[in-house]
Parts: sequence; C-alpha cells; structure tokens
Amino acid sequence: MTEFSEVVRNRRMTRAFRHDPVDPAIIDDLVDLASRSPSAGKTQGWHLVVLEGVATARFWDLSLPVEKRAAFRWKHLLDAPVIALPLADASAYVDRYAEPDKARTGLGENEEAWPVPYWTIDTSMSVMTLLLGAQDVGLGALFFGVFNNEAAIRTELGIPEHLELLGALALGYPLTDQGDDAQQGEGAGRSSNRPRRSPDQIIHRNGWTHPSSH
Repeated sequence: MTEFSEVVRNRRMTRAFRHDPVDPAIIDDLVDLASRSPSAGKTQGWHLVVLEGVATARFWDLSLPVEKRAAFRWKHLLDAPVIALPLADASAYVDRYAEPDKARTGLGENEEAWPVPYWTIDTSMSVMTLLLGAQDVGLGALFFGVFNNEAAIRTELGIPEHLELLGALALGYPLTDQGDDAQQGEGAGRSSNRPRRSPDQIIHRNGWTHPSSH
C-alpha cells in the first residue's frame, strides 16, 4: 500500500494494456472500495456491468467495429482484459427519498424534484474511487465515453433503459514496454502536456472574486 497523496499524483489514464487477466477477486475488492464513496441517503444507486476476457469483444464489436480499427490510435486499449460500464439509477434515489426518514425533503416525488442529479454525482465519485484503487494495486485504468452505438450495446448486454450509462472503464495491467508502439502514439493522451491549474487559479475565497494572481 502506498501513501494516498502518491496514489493521486501518480494516477494516469492508461491506454495500452497487457493481455494478462485480472483476478476477479481484485475487481471485487475495487468495487467494494468504490461502494464506500459518498452516497446521498446511502442510496448506493449505481451498478457496474463487468466484461472479462473474451467477453470484452461484446463491447468493442459494437463501440469500435473491426473496419474502423485500422485508424484507431490506441491499438492496445482493446487488449484490456476488463471493461466495466458504470450505471446510475435515478429511480433508486427517488424511492429512497420517499422513505419516511427522507420524505420531508420532497425529493421522493420524482427526478425533477432534485436540483442536481445525485445519482450521477454519486456514481462518478464511485468511479473516481475505483480509478484510485486501481492505481493503488498496480492496475492501469482508463475512463472513456461511449459515443458509438450505445443503444446496441445496451441491447446486447441487457442494460435496462432507465439506467444512465456514464461511460466505460478499461482495467488491466499497463503495457509498459511498448517498443515500436510507443512511436505510434500509444503513450499519453494529447491533452497530457496542458499545464495543471494552481490552487490560486481555482480557489475563490469568501465569494466569487477573481482568483488570486499572486
């Protein structure tokens, strides 16, 4: 186990993986860790569809068809032995806040009663915890959007229509010795060289004033 600050500072999005399988027990441990993320009313209204080994092809065949792969930059992303799809369940939050101890909030009436979608927020925090947990145990991970054929993916995997698909997680052991592949751009993403904003550029102390310039 490493220091938390080291885990956070060293975490990167991994885009190239080895074929080596990940022990399902490690995935279970990561999900258990992620389940301890903040959750409004302890609703825990999120799910994770996990595809392992050859089952990952069910995702890739629809999201990145074979005929498009020649032009795909991240060739070894498809080698990730685990693809996980995080899903947020709004109805779980409405139901939870209709229970006696939360009913006075009025949030149990419908989704529109919520000023912000806590189901999305809570699921996102769980994903972030999972990403940090993966770093801590020596796995690489990438969160990416599902921009192609979402409806077909939902049908293929039997995902209920009312669940919000946030994206996809690729998990596995990083491909660190890439040889020629490193020259083909399978390293860091194009945005990796953008400067990191400083605390002074982010913090607005005591109200919305321009961040300090000093």
